[in-house]
Amino acid sequence: MDDPHCSLVGQDGSGARYGSLREEAIEMPQPGDAALGQTSRANVFSDGCTRIDFVLVWETVPWERSGQQDSRENGGLQGTSATIHKTWRKTFLDKLHAAGIHMEKHTTRMEKKVVHYLLLSAPWSVLCYYAEELQLRVPLQVLPRQTSNWSDSVLQWLGIPNLMAQEVPNLPLDYYTCPFKANKLCWFLGSDEQDTFFSTTQRHQILYEILATTQYGCSREREVGVDRLLSEDVFTAAFPLHEGPYKPRPQELAAGSLGQRQVLFQYWANWGKWCKYQPLGHVRKYFGEKVAFYFAWLGFYTGWLLPAAAVGTVVFIAGIFLVFNDVPSQEICQSEEQYWMCPLCKTCPYWQLSKICSTFMVGRLFDHGGTIFFSIFMSLWAVLFLEFWKRTNASLAHHWDCSDFEDIEERPRPQFTAMAPMTITNPITGAEEPYFPKRSRLHRILAGSMVIMMLIAVVVMFVVSIILYRAVVAILLSSSGYFWFAASASRIASITGSVVNLIFIVILSKIYISLAHFLTKWEMHRTQSKYEDAFTFKVFIFQFVTFYSSPIYIGFFKGKFTGYPGNHLSFLGVRSEECSPGGCFIELAQELLVIMVGKQIINNVQEVAIPKLKCWWHKHKLLSKKAGEEGESVLVEQAPWVMDHQLLVFEGLFDEYLEMVLQFGFITIFVAACPLAPLFALLNNWVEIRLDAQKLICDYRRPVAERAQGIGIWFSILEAITHLAVISNAFLIAFTSDFLPRMYYEYVHDSSLRGYVNFTLAYAPRDFVLQSNTTCRYRAFRDQDGNLTLTYWQLLAIRLGFTIVFEHVVFFIGRVIAWLVPDIPESVEVKVKRERYLAKEALAENKVGCGSSSASSFKPSFALNLCRGTKRGGSPVRSCGSSC
Repeated sequence: MDDPHCSLVGQDGSGARYGSLREEAIEMPQPGDAALGQTSRANVFSDGCTRIDFVLVWETVPWERSGQQDSRENGGLQGTSATIHKTWRKTFLDKLHAAGIHMEKHTTRMEKKVVHYLLLSAPWSVLCYYAEELQLRVPLQVLPRQTSNWSDSVLQWLGIPNLMAQEVPNLPLDYYTCPFKANKLCWFLGSDEQDTFFSTTQRHQILYEILATTQYGCSREREVGVDRLLSEDVFTAAFPLHEGPYKPRPQELAAGSLGQRQVLFQYWANWGKWCKYQPLGHVRKYFGEKVAFYFAWLGFYTGWLLPAAAVGTVVFIAGIFLVFNDVPSQEICQSEEQYWMCPLCKTCPYWQLSKICSTFMVGRLFDHGGTIFFSIFMSLWAVLFLEFWKRTNASLAHHWDCSDFEDIEERPRPQFTAMAPMTITNPITGAEEPYFPKRSRLHRILAGSMVIMMLIAVVVMFVVSIILYRAVVAILLSSSGYFWFAASASRIASITGSVVNLIFIVILSKIYISLAHFLTKWEMHRTQSKYEDAFTFKVFIFQFVTFYSSPIYIGFFKGKFTGYPGNHLSFLGVRSEECSPGGCFIELAQELLVIMVGKQIINNVQEVAIPKLKCWWHKHKLLSKKAGEEGESVLVEQAPWVMDHQLLVFEGLFDEYLEMVLQFGFITIFVAACPLAPLFALLNNWVEIRLDAQKLICDYRRPVAERAQGIGIWFSILEAITHLAVISNAFLIAFTSDFLPRMYYEYVHDSSLRGYVNFTLAYAPRDFVLQSNTTCRYRAFRDQDGNLTLTYWQLLAIRLGFTIVFEHVVFFIGRVIAWLVPDIPESVEVKVKRERYLAKEALAENKVGCGSSSASSFKPSFALNLCRGTKRGGSPVRSCGSSC
């Protein structure tokens, strides 16, 4: 089978444009040229038919300016570096050319530099060879399209119009698929259409695999792959092209002939579609499975937040009505000078309990009987959410042909392949692969863990310093002599401490993430999934400590170890911090709102402003202009590769996942203190989906489509958070909330709660009263000698018993739910069996083949030159290329 594009590239490299590897500038067509008319906005070579699969970009200094730079003091070093980079680039491009990759070069000349654009295209034979190497899945049989949203099916069954549904054009077809085999080509659907047989994303994957594994120097020095060349500034960019502009022209809208990118912009990234289903099929087709899984999970999570937000809002509203009928609140507000409270510090004055009337009432909004119900509800909500996401994940993984990706189909990382000291036979696939000893990796992981623990210790030290800061600021404000500062000392110290903590989190996280990248690379993980899981785990542990340490301290430790008047406990010479007069529960709610809502607002502002500013600055630097006849600047119509080069580099989904998982922790671990947390999360996520969609469509270069089997280690992290949330809510209700002391008082003393305030206040010890000659009260269950009373021990037993019962009941119900809800739907299991049967039939060895073809017999010379190791049984890999 002849390659239909072979005529486009001069195999001898002598062509002026096609296949030329020379560094000389090849000027782009100007707006007046005929070539620009129809093809300037299309992703094809200048011949109008060869598809562009990838673009490499590098910059050079114009020859008339090179002499000026050579005269500088550091000109020699720059010249040496430029020579090395030119040698590496030439070697790299020579190997791409030898592999049969078609090339076309364009340049854009500016005042201080020349930007070179090298367009790459893989011919049919190369596509077939690497499709079989990468085990890309191709269609066998068309499937009938099925409803992918369970809510749509339920609403149809109930006969209710579905306001979330929308008609999206060009819906991708569903297929039964199997891994590609060149010698079985005729059994696959669409095999007679070579230009469209492999999807655009599959072509991108093949080109990236070639670019990532091409060696340009010594493998022992990791001089392999385009990623290293990008880090060394040999190339400034490497990216696949977007499918045209994202904004459709009026004539395109009228004709309904929208491209993939335009469909996503109109029906997904558009703010007017905030209440519509996401077109996940289009997202997967355009960006790949990894991006599609993120948006599928985010949409699923946001949908599940609806009932949580509704119940939380009802609980909060119920708290508003309970406040006005709360007997202890009325007693405090009407007490006037009945209760004189002991000073909160050595130099602080005595104060009246009635002064905290408003603060105490605000605290009752979050601390009432509905808190118990909502805590149980959210714990079970989290369990149900994860169980049903398992089912959704399994359905999507099968629907998107990646159920066995991590176990069978995923290939080793190019960086791992280049640095692995030996090879070994894969026990699953039987193929020989690079290998790094598990014992050596374990030693590296342990060494890296020590570094991580040291940094976490630094975070804990800073948390302690924040605690001391709060105590010192509260003392200074209380003794300042100003009534407003003295009355609000604890609240001001808490708020400012939360803000300082948030600033510290943002700064230290930048440093830590860079270190985590270095340690994860050093650990030599075999696949990209394992690498990302290890990196994610490291960063999440750090972020968990930084974001949750302050709420954990306020919820579980603050005010628990303070002593009593005349015998206060101290830490590093500073008196232990007490809860504010309104209690620690209101402080915890305030801390959650500052960190959670504040972080969400900051992130959303950053996601809106920073990409726009970066894009504007990047375009400003790269904008190509030409002088008009009257000396004016006339904007040149830009080619698609120039326009995409002006966009930002896509840096992965880690930050988006981290933001959402931290949010999940806030609304589950500490939900007992703030029923409105799910509502704030829901409002944020409605904005987050569109912001992330707009960034991918409008602001970022198109990422290389990556396959994935799910959301990775994030699911395990969510499970751990769910278990921690049950324990956390049990302890918050038992030891921080006033719910159990109120229940105890109702049962033992007075069901109307009259006298409850006096019941919770102890008298200052006699020694303290004699020193100050004033009687005062403080919150504790102690006698006048400072000893704990029987009531304290009875309440402690009740609190411990409640914690145990709460945890066991919720965990038991969660286990029952997990047992009742299968991880994989029965319909998916049937489809898997059907697909395996069809694949077995199509790829059976005794079937008549499709005849000889260049696709099955052609092996690019480049593929034969890859460093893959030549010995079995753990033998060392010999480096190829020049000796080092």
